[in-house]
Amino acid sequence: MTPADPPACGSQHCITCGDDGVPMVVVHVDAARGLALCAAEDGDRSSVETALVEPVAAGDRLLVHAGTAIAALAPAGTGNTS
Repeated sequence: MTPADPPACGSQHCITCGDDGVPMVVVHVDAARGLALCAAEDGDRSSVETALVEPVAAGDRLLVHAGTAIAALAPAGTGNTS
């Protein structure tokens, strides 16, 4: 690899290779720890830090990037993103 060649990512996606957010729905909130269990459209679930968008409740839609909620989204079907 020469200095002009970009680094290659392997089969595992790194957070520096993509700048995308994933819409997720809050399933359960652990307010004491600042975390929420969230589900993506495809059913994948993960723990998400919620400090930037608190307060959150079960059923809320969040935009998640790298394990952190970065924005609250409008409820599904409203046409708004915030």
